[in-house]
Amino acid sequence: MKISGFDYQRLEGADGVRLNVAVGGTGSPIVLLHGFPQTHLMWREVARDLAADHTVICPDLRGYGDSDKPVEGYSKRVMAADIVAIAGALGHERFALAGHDRGALVAFRAGLDHPGTVTHLACLDVLPTLDMWNALQGVNAAVAFHLYLMALPPGLPEELIAASPDAFFGYFLDLWAKSPFPADVRAEYLDACRKAVPSIVADYRATAGIDVQEDQADLATGNQLQMPVTVLQQDWGAQLGFDAASLWQAWAPKLEHLTVDYGHFMAEEAPAEIAAILRGLLKR
Repeated sequence: MKISGFDYQRLEGADGVRLNVAVGGTGSPIVLLHGFPQTHLMWREVARDLAADHTVICPDLRGYGDSDKPVEGYSKRVMAADIVAIAGALGHERFALAGHDRGALVAFRAGLDHPGTVTHLACLDVLPTLDMWNALQGVNAAVAFHLYLMALPPGLPEELIAASPDAFFGYFLDLWAKSPFPADVRAEYLDACRKAVPSIVADYRATAGIDVQEDQADLATGNQLQMPVTVLQQDWGAQLGFDAASLWQAWAPKLEHLTVDYGHFMAEEAPAEIAAILRGLLKR
């Protein structure tokens, strides 16, 4: 499936990996990064809305959808460099960036590594990597069992997930949604994930390894997000016992933190509202 009205290209990322990229609209650029277990298609309604007055760029992250799936190279630093590279290939040296879930972690790293490139940053329903691991304590960590499964060394996670990929990925599509996905969209996501088990696991494994190290280095040096930042989250903090806004504030001095009632897949459940919030960010 494709986003109607958008053109598709294969563009080279940071190290020769080629990404599937949908581009539409005209005006100041904004890049939209998808989450798990989805593809760029999750932004379809938001992207069409924003394309009325912005150039909208929606890639499949490396390892997902129709983008290349290398065996290695899933640090968020490398994945962020992919995004800077494809935007540059399209003629945009500066751009706004919004990410959901996994894409939000890539966007977060892009903002830290490329402060002169990322003009505005939005992160949907995620915590920064270090804060995420610190928040998952005791029995509460069971809500994120998949993080621990895919953090294991190569072999067992891939084998277990590949044995029943539709059950594994479909579990999250159903659990995290407030309303069912359209059948064709759900089938598209499952098909994409079925073909990408090793690379999806590698992405998650990086978040328990190299991504932690790189975020710890930034924390030690006081590196922060210098651009205006908007964070939208469900109220996970009330359930798990943390103050999400305070955690984000430590990374983002120019923070707008919004607690919303949408489900995890908020860009698909409330696209008009999400597009309006992103437009508000771009005016800051």
